[in-house]
Amino acid sequence: MAEGLRERKKRQTRQYISDVATGLFLERGFDAVTIAEIAQAADVSVNTVYNYFPAKEDLFFDRSKGMVDRLSRFVRARAEGESAAAAVLRELRDEVTCVSPKVGLIEGYERFMRVIHGSAVLQARLWRLQQEQYDDLEGTLRQEAGAGPGDPEPRLMAGQINWVHQTLMAVIAQEMMAGREPGAVSREALALLDDMEELLSEKVLNYAVRAVG
Repeated sequence: MAEGLRERKKRQTRQYISDVATGLFLERGFDAVTIAEIAQAADVSVNTVYNYFPAKEDLFFDRSKGMVDRLSRFVRARAEGESAAAAVLRELRDEVTCVSPKVGLIEGYERFMRVIHGSAVLQARLWRLQQEQYDDLEGTLRQEAGAGPGDPEPRLMAGQINWVHQTLMAVIAQEMMAGREPGAVSREALALLDDMEELLSEKVLNYAVRAVG
């Protein structure tokens, strides 16, 4: 269904407000910027900002939906004969190899992370998003493996797979904040993924294999 003019204008307005806010956050820090200042800089009313973003943190994490279901999307798109963990590892390797911004391998990522590190509010929101990602992955694994509601395996498996993702992201963020070049960090991140895969048990690596045929 084609996007209508009204919907397009709303999407563009939302994106513009978010971009203006992000620029102010990067320049001055999250806690130092008010909603009123964002509204003034974007030439909209305070109410308009709140209509699009109920909380100030939403302006910073404006693409959080893509983060929450990220690992679940990898699992659902796995190939025949491929397990859930193998699919996530493959997708992460592809992104790291491509030096993708999706895993923080981009110039300027350190500025984004420093804003988070400088705000307890953003750190709390990031933790919540990570927890939502974990819960979402558990639900997906439970569905894909046909596990019952009382079966603990999906949550345990989600914890192991989520550990791989969170560790990778944390190490990349640390190295980028240290001023490293994305290509160099990419090469080290690939080695890290290999090391983490070796630490996963065969049970994890062979969980929720998609049937062939």
